[in-house]
Amino acid sequence: MSSELLLLTNESDCESVLPALSLLPHRVRVVPPNSSAVVTTTGYELVLVDARDDLAGARNLCRMLSSGGEGVPVLAVVNEGGLVVVNAEWGVDDVLLPTTGPAEVDARIRLRTAQRGGSSTAGGPVTVGDLVIEEETYTARLKGRALELTYKEFELLKHLATHVGRVFTRVQLLQEVWGYDFFGGTRTVDVHIRRLRSKLGPEHEAMIGTVRSVGYKFVRPSRTSRDTGGSRRADSAAHDAEQAEIASRMNEEDAEEPDPAERNPSWRAEFEYDPAE
Repeated sequence: MSSELLLLTNESDCESVLPALSLLPHRVRVVPPNSSAVVTTTGYELVLVDARDDLAGARNLCRMLSSGGEGVPVLAVVNEGGLVVVNAEWGVDDVLLPTTGPAEVDARIRLRTAQRGGSSTAGGPVTVGDLVIEEETYTARLKGRALELTYKEFELLKHLATHVGRVFTRVQLLQEVWGYDFFGGTRTVDVHIRRLRSKLGPEHEAMIGTVRSVGYKFVRPSRTSRDTGGSRRADSAAHDAEQAEIASRMNEEDAEEPDPAERNPSWRAEFEYDPAE
């Protein structure tokens, strides 16, 4: 599963710090390890700090990151000799050796990002840009405007928004949002995604992104304004391509699969739009 990672290092690429990262599907942004890097952690699921050489500087940076209030997990990459000085005062969630293999690195990243996602809804509202999701009241507001969502639409939006940048397949969304006992095809995910985008509106529908031939992810809104017509046309073309893929998938499934409602009439109530859902 791909995650958005931030690596703080003076090196030019992640492979020089943690070679295993180059073998994994995670998206890594490399920035210099200075105090201004603390404000750039928004939008990332995990921060890696290169602590191989400057242990004192890395320690101070890790403490700043852990006290920043963003709740983003912090992992320090240290040489074996540096392990003896890492303690609770660093405020890191975990440490990695530069020689750690891809499987272990991926497992540690996966566990830490999952813990962050699980805790993000327990402490209060989920806020991503102008979107605020209140789990206790089952309400979602976008720029103060209440979104009229059904139960499943709300659950789907909340699940995506609490895992910003993480890509989910349609099968995963069925299992994690609808449950393992749900009887129906994956196109119900496409239908609910289409409804969510419609309710978010043209200006914000890109918050739910399509990863072609894979699934969906929640995209953190950019704070930079679009000042060129070319970018707008590019966004429009990308959106049209996404919608064409959804329509193509639904047509293929209609041709290949029997109607689930014929096997289980109760499924149609789930699939069809129901204001009381």
